[in-house]
Amino acid sequence: MLARVANNLFWMGRYLERSEHIARYMKVNYFSSLDSPNELGQSRQFVLRSMLFVADEEELKEHKELDEKKVLFDIGLNPEKQFSILSSIRNAQQNANGARDLISSELYESINTLNRVVRNYDKDRFVKNGLFDFTTMITANVASLRTKIRSTLLHDEVYAIIMLGIYIERANQLIRIINSKYNDALVEKTNSGASVTKSYEWTTLLKCVETYDMMRRYYRKIPTSHTVLDFLILNPVCPRSIMNSLNNIQYYIGFLSKEEIPNKDSAAFLIGKLKYDHQYKTIEDVQENLKGFIEKLVKDLFSVGEKMDKDYFSLY
Repeated sequence: MLARVANNLFWMGRYLERSEHIARYMKVNYFSSLDSPNELGQSRQFVLRSMLFVADEEELKEHKELDEKKVLFDIGLNPEKQFSILSSIRNAQQNANGARDLISSELYESINTLNRVVRNYDKDRFVKNGLFDFTTMITANVASLRTKIRSTLLHDEVYAIIMLGIYIERANQLIRIINSKYNDALVEKTNSGASVTKSYEWTTLLKCVETYDMMRRYYRKIPTSHTVLDFLILNPVCPRSIMNSLNNIQYYIGFLSKEEIPNKDSAAFLIGKLKYDHQYKTIEDVQENLKGFIEKLVKDLFSVGEKMDKDYFSLY
């Protein structure tokens, strides 16, 4: 397979996963604020800043009053913003074009259809009262696309590369969402004296990644920072957890490399080292310095992505 085509497959998976996470985060954050137990959590500025923190932190460097319609448009349908959902779907479709001969007609046509729907979505309706319908449509369609990936493609190198993109992006988006909600909990503590450990933001976090019910079933406790972080970072049976993503990244890299003992300068070695480092961590290790843990994990995931690019997707 040409490196260029492999790169298209990888980024197609990443952009699809990214669009779903951004859409779900928008919807849950916006509407969960109505149930927030404190005034700050219900504040539109607080909610909008949280959305931008996940979409693109650069947008928050200017300390100014945020315009709700502009923020929603930028994150949802602004073609000039690379972090927008529209841009992610458009990029996924362009990457699908570059790998057209290797994916199924059902998958290709579904991506094209979604791209066309998003491109032509009524922008005025979206920013006025269409947020729920739009984000629900995105999450449902991306879930359907993942089903088509699993059910219509051969489970060979093509499938492995797409799944690598999906799980790398899932891990990256999850750590961004965790970071955002942790910051929100700290802001709540500063402004209202609320407990960081028992903040409502941990419940919102679980809903943002569709794990609220399963977390309650697993721990049978009210969500706290301790149980939520343990579930979303270290629990290998939670399909949205960092640990589950690392396990899958290692599996699919191993599928591509086929090396029993990977070279120490390879992506397979890096991800294996990262996986086993986290496999033997405890939640106490994580909470001891959560900010430092997040920064290191972001850096490590970036290093894995760079090494994968060099090993499998680089044109030179």
